[in-house]
Amino acid sequence: MTAGKPETRTRQFKRLGRSRFVRYALVSLAALAVDMGVFLALLPLGVPATLAAVLGYVAGILAHWLASSRMIFADRLAAKGAGRLRQQSGFLASALVGLGVTAATVWLCGLAGWDPRLSKLAAIVLSFQLTWLLRKHFVFRPISRAI
Repeated sequence: MTAGKPETRTRQFKRLGRSRFVRYALVSLAALAVDMGVFLALLPLGVPATLAAVLGYVAGILAHWLASSRMIFADRLAAKGAGRLRQQSGFLASALVGLGVTAATVWLCGLAGWDPRLSKLAAIVLSFQLTWLLRKHFVFRPISRAI
C-alpha cells in the first residue's frame, strides 16, 4: 500500500460527501427511519396498512424538510418571505405527490396479495426517485440573482 492511496480514498470520500444526491440519499434514509418506525409501530395496533403508510410518510416528510432545507439545499434556500413560502409549498406539493404514490402502491400491492412491508418497500423506491427529481429541478431550483 502506497502512501498516496489513503489520501486518494480520503479525497474520494470527501468528494462523495459533497455530492448533493448522496447527501439527499442519506437524509432520505433518516427520514425513512422515521417513516418506517411510525408505520411498523402502527401495524400491531390494528391500524390499516394504507393509513399506517400515510401517517408514517407524513412524519418522515416533516423530518425531511428540516434536513433538506438546511443540509442539502441550503445554498438554494430562499430568504424568508414569498420565495421561502414558494419552496415550502413546492416541498409540500412534492410530498403529496410522493404520498399519493406511496398510498397507491401499498393499496395496489395489497390488492395483489403482497405483504404490507414488501408493498411499503416498493412504494419507497418509487416515491424516492420521483420526489428527488421534483425537489432538485423544481422546489430547490437555483435561485436567480437579479442584477
